Amino acid sequence: MAEFIMPALGADMEAGTLIAWLKKPGDMVKRGEIIAEIDTDKGIIEVECFTSGTIEKLLIEPGDKVPVGTAMAIIREAGEKTPEAPGTSEQSPPTRPQRIKISPLARKMAEDLNVDITTITGTGPGGRITSDDIEHLARSIEKTPEQSRADKSSRMRQAIAAAMERSKREIPHYYLSTTIDMTRAINWLAQENLKRSIEDRLLYGVLLIKAVALALRQFPEFNGYWKDGRSVRAESIHIGTAISLRGGGLIAPALQDADKLSLTDLMSRFRDLVERTRSGSLRSSELTDPTITITSLGDQGVETVFGIIYPPQVAIIGFGKVVERPWVVEGRPGVCKVMTATLSADHRVSDGHRGALYLAAVDALLQAPETL
Repeated sequence: MAEFIMPALGADMEAGTLIAWLKKPGDMVKRGEIIAEIDTDKGIIEVECFTSGTIEKLLIEPGDKVPVGTAMAIIREAGEKTPEAPGTSEQSPPTRPQRIKISPLARKMAEDLNVDITTITGTGPGGRITSDDIEHLARSIEKTPEQSRADKSSRMRQAIAAAMERSKREIPHYYLSTTIDMTRAINWLAQENLKRSIEDRLLYGVLLIKAVALALRQFPEFNGYWKDGRSVRAESIHIGTAISLRGGGLIAPALQDADKLSLTDLMSRFRDLVERTRSGSLRSSELTDPTITITSLGDQGVETVFGIIYPPQVAIIGFGKVVERPWVVEGRPGVCKVMTATLSADHRVSDGHRGALYLAAVDALLQAPETL
């Protein structure tokens, strides 16, 4: 038997609330199949199963807040026999505390609106609390949607702050920066986009993602984690991309196998990831898979950004905006489009020499955009 446990959907997560099971006892499940929806400070996440088999038993009910690492279901793996039913016993089963009857949607609404469900008399079947009951009480409290969104944003910022505080306290950061001539990359991109329909055009950000990913093949020490007191290199390259949310906050889900994707596929995956991040429909693997993170504030007018490593990762890359500067190319002065790239890395895993070589590799790749 295998246990399906509450996953840690980020270094800052301590617990999650089960919103709904998408499978029931007796259902077959495959590895990677979504079986539950979990509410976290980062939104509602679709959680995948990490083994194949049959749902034997669900241990947690919708609405329960569950600490990370807690068993939520039992899965009978392929080849295992169904356990025999236990014999009868005269001993009375232990009594369980009475559970409030409430629909998953109503419980989620109550949490978002900060409504105490113990004060509500349900009007649904058997006294079940419904979403209408929550809405009725919320109207009496007169809490606006803007206030509810602010509460969610506040919880997310608190979670992010906790993770960053831990990172700065525990990880010995070192910082490097370099200026990259982006003239060739931007000129190539403009010509390439002339050949494409509007829907298929590339953003220059995908060039940055692909260059970061390919350079990690040469410098794998930056692609991985610090776990149990040692460096663990990741087998695949999953680029975490920092995405701002409309209501405030930040999430950095993974673009999986970014080094293996064409620029066209990478652009398509990136658009889809941004849309699903902002609509609150991410998968758990997209939050747990990043092996390194990119943060880019160029579109906000920032020229230089030094990121804080998101544990257990060991590096983060920062990109600023592209600006025109006087520049010397092959001994001749001119005006070029340049960008500042930074590296924040864990000194337990790498050093400044290797970090400098890595940034140089990213630079070299961006000088030949047609090869990305």
